[in-house]
Amino acid sequence: MNRLARPALRRGAVLVAAAVCATLVAGCGSEDKATDDQSQDKGKDGASSTAFPVSLTNAWGTAKVEKKPVKVATVSDGDTSIALALGLVPVITPDVEDGSPFPEYKQKALDKLGGGKPKTYDDTDGTDFEAIAAAQPDVILGMNTWQMDKEYAKLSPIAPVVTYGKKEEADTLTWQERLKGAAKALGLEEKAEEVIAANEKALADAAKAHPEFKGKTYTYAIVHPEQLSYGSYAAQDPGVFEQLGFTKAPAAKNYSPNKNAVSLENLDELEADVLLMTYPFGDNGLLSADELEKNKLYRSLKVVKGNHDTVIPSANGLAVAMAYPDALSASWVVENLTPILAKAVAGK
Repeated sequence: MNRLARPALRRGAVLVAAAVCATLVAGCGSEDKATDDQSQDKGKDGASSTAFPVSLTNAWGTAKVEKKPVKVATVSDGDTSIALALGLVPVITPDVEDGSPFPEYKQKALDKLGGGKPKTYDDTDGTDFEAIAAAQPDVILGMNTWQMDKEYAKLSPIAPVVTYGKKEEADTLTWQERLKGAAKALGLEEKAEEVIAANEKALADAAKAHPEFKGKTYTYAIVHPEQLSYGSYAAQDPGVFEQLGFTKAPAAKNYSPNKNAVSLENLDELEADVLLMTYPFGDNGLLSADELEKNKLYRSLKVVKGNHDTVIPSANGLAVAMAYPDALSASWVVENLTPILAKAVAGK
């Protein structure tokens, strides 16, 4: 798939098309059909919880959570972020690709919760159902995976699976909606609202501090092994860029999720007030940063001549987190991306 593999909505290597930071948006909904004999519970942090037992309808059936969960298993990086954002260290989670350390923002959350490094399973060949079963979770979070269609039948006998209501929502839900869906099953709905409010404030403060962003056009491109991808295509969710005041470049209308390759003969399509590039595959990409910068057509772009082009780093996880924001990374993305955007706008 051309737009940057989003393996089970987890592995960040691909930063992918950074979905143009995309990421960000859309709409969801899991129906809450709690039974009449519900009892109200309160979380340790004082956040009011969902009444239990609660039944959550999803695309494959219904997950009934009898009482407030304590032990949570996750099937994707994004689900691990949801658990951590809500103050829970998973009893088991997928490992980090290639033995890399947890992204900075995840490690900070783990340190704050005093959970150390959570137990992990190798998901190179897919979800390890036996490892999850051995961890004896109260619930399994699957709000951020693309594999649920294949895995629900194997996960549901282990524990209630908290996932999206419609299959297409694997692609369309915003991180806020995924967080709320999980929080409903965990009895932490007020905590979820606090997390969302904190992220909205971070964005609003950043936008206010940088009025120069307003109205500037941007292009976000990713150098994949097989192509240079136009990440900020017209249909891409606005994401953090547009929440900070930027707008998509005119050429965005020429691209879509299934038509996002930019040929070296059409590098002028990248023109914008600000051009953001990323090289998640390093030397294994279609071309290196040096090779692109030596390209005559690339060097002729106004945005390049004015020094308004810049590279979004992938080594620290920013590119991936930007492309696929989640409940834990959103504020961190704003904190780390804003100074990069400010320098690009200023031509520094």
